[in-house]
Amino acid sequence: MDMDDALELFIVESRELLEDMEAALLAIEGADDKSEMVNAIFRAAHTIKGSSGLFSLDHVVAFTHVVESVLDKVRAGQVELADKLVALLLACCDHIGSLIDGVAAGEQAGTPELQAQGEPLVTQLRAYLESAKVEASTTQTNAADTSRQVPTAETEQVQRIDGNTGNTANADHWHISLRFGPDVLRNGMDPLSFIRYLGTMGKVVAIETVTDALPDPEHMDPELCYLGFEIAFQSAADKAAIEQVFEFVRDDCRLVILPPHSLISDYVNLINLQQGEAARLGDMLVRCGTLTTQELDMALNSQSDEPDKQIGRILVEQGSVQPEVVEAALSKQKQVKEMGAAESKSIRVDADKLDQLINLVGELIIAGASVNMIAHRAKVIELQEATSKLSTLVEEVRDSALQLRMVRIGATFSRFQRVVHDVSRDLGKDIALVIDGEDTELDKTVVEKIGDPLMHLVRNSMDHGIESAEVRADRGKPAQGSLKLNAYHDSGAIVITVQDDGGGLKRDKILAKAIERGLIEAGHHLSDAEVYALIFEPGFSTAEKVTNLSGRGVGLDVVKRNITALRGTVGITSEEGVGTTVTVRLPLTLAIIDGFLVGLGKSVYAIPLDMIEECIAFSAEPGHDYTNLRGEVLPFIRLRELFSLPGTAAKGENIVVLKHAGQKAGLVVDTLLGEFQTVIKPLGQMFAQSPCISGSTILGSGDVALILDVPALVRQTTATKVIHQ
Repeated sequence: MDMDDALELFIVESRELLEDMEAALLAIEGADDKSEMVNAIFRAAHTIKGSSGLFSLDHVVAFTHVVESVLDKVRAGQVELADKLVALLLACCDHIGSLIDGVAAGEQAGTPELQAQGEPLVTQLRAYLESAKVEASTTQTNAADTSRQVPTAETEQVQRIDGNTGNTANADHWHISLRFGPDVLRNGMDPLSFIRYLGTMGKVVAIETVTDALPDPEHMDPELCYLGFEIAFQSAADKAAIEQVFEFVRDDCRLVILPPHSLISDYVNLINLQQGEAARLGDMLVRCGTLTTQELDMALNSQSDEPDKQIGRILVEQGSVQPEVVEAALSKQKQVKEMGAAESKSIRVDADKLDQLINLVGELIIAGASVNMIAHRAKVIELQEATSKLSTLVEEVRDSALQLRMVRIGATFSRFQRVVHDVSRDLGKDIALVIDGEDTELDKTVVEKIGDPLMHLVRNSMDHGIESAEVRADRGKPAQGSLKLNAYHDSGAIVITVQDDGGGLKRDKILAKAIERGLIEAGHHLSDAEVYALIFEPGFSTAEKVTNLSGRGVGLDVVKRNITALRGTVGITSEEGVGTTVTVRLPLTLAIIDGFLVGLGKSVYAIPLDMIEECIAFSAEPGHDYTNLRGEVLPFIRLRELFSLPGTAAKGENIVVLKHAGQKAGLVVDTLLGEFQTVIKPLGQMFAQSPCISGSTILGSGDVALILDVPALVRQTTATKVIHQ
C-alpha cells in the first residue's frame, strides 16, 4: 500500500474511532454495565495512538498517550468516570480530532497553536494520574503480601483434579504462550506494549521471543507481525485479570495461559498447539524456568490426543465448560477449516468513484433510451426485444448503483448526542435526546447536506422550545425535557422530524411580529401552518434576548434555503404549552429516479413516479378549478396556464393526481407518455429559481424535458381546496 493511501486510511479510521469514542462517552452515564463501554473508549484511544506511531505523528502519540493512561486507570478502578471526567474526555476527543484534521491538512508535526490548545487538557489529565498513584501503591503492597501467604485458586484446583503432585510441574509462576496475528500492526497495536503492561501487574521472570513465522527477507512484509513470546510471569493476579491485558488483540492472537504447578499434560497440549518444532519450544519452556529437563522429557515422550480434543477434555474435567459446548466448538472448528478462512464481506470505496459510477450509469440510461427509440422506429422485432432486455438490465444496474450510495441516517443523528449534551449544560437545562429510525437509508449526498439544517433545528428547539426545569415544574411537566429525532420513508421520500415537548410556538406573537415587519397585512387570515411558516423568513425572530445560540434572526431562513436546494420541504406543527414538531421531507436520491412523462403540445415534462397517485380523464364544470374524485374535492392546476404555453388544450385532456405530505392535487395535461428512467440534471444558474421546476432530464431523442416540482405544485393547488370546502 502506498504511504499516502495508508495515511488517508488512517485519517478516515481515526475519525470513525473518535465518533465511536464520543458516542460511548455520551452513553456511559445511563449504561448498566459501564466496563464494556470503558474498554471501547480505551480501545479507540489506544488504536489511534498506535496507528499514529506508525506514521511518526509524535504529537498525536504524546497527547493520546496521556488520554490512554487516564482511561487505563479508569479500567483498573483507580479513577472514577464521573461527569467532570466525561466532559474532559469529550474535550480531548475534540482536540484529537483537531490534531487529525491538522495531519489531513499536511501538518505532520503539528503546530504551536494546537500544542497550546492541548496543554490545559494535559494538565487536567495528569491531575487524575497523580491522584491514582497513591491508591495504586497501596493496592500493590497489599497484593504482594497476599501473594506470599495465599496459594492461587488455580493451583489448588489443578492439584485436586490430578490427585498426584508427581504429574504437575514445579514452576511457581504463570506461563503465558502468545502468538500475535499478522494484522496486529495494521490494527494499530504495539506488541511490546502488552509485555510492558504485564510488568505493572507483577514481574516478568523470563521471556523468550519466537520467530517461527518469520519468512525469508525477500518475502517479508513490513506491515505484518511475525512475533510470538513464551513468558514466565510472577503475579498474584488471577487468570481473568491476565487475559484482560490482551483483550484488544484477543481475536487476533493465539493465547494460552497456564497457572503455577499446572499438569504436565497441559504443557504437552501447549507444545502441540503452538506451531513450531516441539523440542525447540520445549527448550524455551526450560529456559523460562517453567519446566525442568526431566519434566520436558516426560512431556515429549508422552502420547496425547489431538491438541484441540485434549484441551477440550481438560476444560471439561476442570468443570470450566459443559461437554456439549466442547463438542459444538470442535464441530464448528471443523466446518471453518473445511470452508477456509472467511473473507471480508465489505470494502471501503472512495466516494468520488461512486459518484463517477452514478454519472456513467446516468449516461448509459440516456443512451439506452435513444437506442430504444431507434428500435421502435425501425420496427424490427428482434431489435426491439434486444433493446427491451437491455433496458431491464440497465434498470437493474441503476438500482444496484444507487443502493451503493445509500447510507443510514443514524450516523448523522448520533452527532446530536454531543450537541444535546453540551448545549443543555450551557443553557442550564436537563434535556434528553431520543433517536428513532436511525436505520432509515437515503442518498449519501442528502445525508451530508442535511446535517447543518438539522443542527440549526435541534439547537433552536433546545434554546427556544424546551423550558427551564423551574418553568416545566410550574406547568406540571417532568423536569427533564425531551427532544426526539425520527426518520422514516413515505411515498418515495424520507421524512425527518425534530420534536420537542417544550412550550410550543405562540401564534399571536408570531403574527404580530410579522405584521410589524410588514410581511403580511393586518386582518389577513392565515392558517396555523402559514403563520408558523413565517419563522423561516429572513431575519425573523421573536426572541426577547440575544444568546450565543439564537435570537439574531439568522438560521431558520438558511435552514429552509438549504432544504429547498435539496428539492425538499419543511413544515411546522405546534401546540402552545405542549410542544413543536418540525417536519422535513427530502427525496431519497438526487441522481436518478423513476419518472412519468406528460405532454403539453410539443413540450414534455417529467414527474417523479412515486409522487403520482393515479391518472384520470379530465372532467370538471366549466370555469371550475377542482373536480370530484370519488366524492372528494380535488383541486387541480392547468399546467398550460401555469407556464403560459401557446396553443389550445387537447380534446382528451388528463388529470395526473399528485400526492405529497398527505395531500392530493391534480395536474391537467394534454397527453400521458408513460414511465421513463429520469437522470436528474441540475438547472443552470439562470433558471435555478424557476417556480415549480426542480431540474431537467435528457430524453432518448436528445431533447430536454423539465422535471416538475411536485411539492410546489401541491402547495399552489391546495389553497383552492380550502376555499371550495
